[in-house]
Amino acid sequence: MNNHAPAGGKPALAPSAGVRHRGKNIIAVASGKGGVGKTWFSITLSHALSLRGQKTLLFDGDLGLANVDIQLRLMPRHDLGSVISGKITLNQAFSHYEAGNFDVLAGRSGSGSLANVPLSRLQLLGEDLVIAATGYNKVILDLGAGVEKSVRQLSRVANTILVVTSDEPTSLTDAYAFIKVTALERPGCDIRVVVNAANTTREGERTYNTLRKACEGFLKISPPLAGIVRRDMRVREAIRNQTPILVRSPNSEAAMDVEAIAERLLAD
Repeated sequence: MNNHAPAGGKPALAPSAGVRHRGKNIIAVASGKGGVGKTWFSITLSHALSLRGQKTLLFDGDLGLANVDIQLRLMPRHDLGSVISGKITLNQAFSHYEAGNFDVLAGRSGSGSLANVPLSRLQLLGEDLVIAATGYNKVILDLGAGVEKSVRQLSRVANTILVVTSDEPTSLTDAYAFIKVTALERPGCDIRVVVNAANTTREGERTYNTLRKACEGFLKISPPLAGIVRRDMRVREAIRNQTPILVRSPNSEAAMDVEAIAERLLAD
């Protein structure tokens, strides 16, 4: 347990509904669909930020299929379910992940029991997270995939949203859908694109340009490229071994690509 956690179309939600504050240091990681490596990226980005002296919290906000704890081989005493049920406060649920030197708030993996949490409860959770974020340099919020109301409600506390996509047509289409809904609900929101599992940097740039042109043509916005992460077999090996790639294969291409993204985020 962490002993140094801080104390205390038409969108269905109207623009800025249910949001009083946002955390300037909260970065949400989203994707239009599952299977694009969003959680792996969130973990690796948290680790990369920690290695750069940033006190970092990784918040597993995937209410349906939480798995940060599985990928890190964590067995936390408490999780997000205990917070939402009112058994403990948000700060009491933080665990410290020693191998990466960052804090984790685990979701309730494998149950799906949080998928139908009322939006009013998620709004309160988001407000608590903004308060807790003041004790950190960076907070990485790993959202669930898709554009459901619960995903969008949690994303509202973030100052920056990184949308992870791959070159698969369904991934690009769903990433565009997420950007569209978010831009409608939060005009001017800082949305950036991460292309994951690109065969080469050039192919990653082509994937990004396909998405950018769609956004420019239909939404009149141009979300910038946050970075490209190259396809790397050592990612799968790290996930299979439940070990962060920056521990298992720190010099791999994928690891270095995420570190470059962390550097750019800190340069803002």
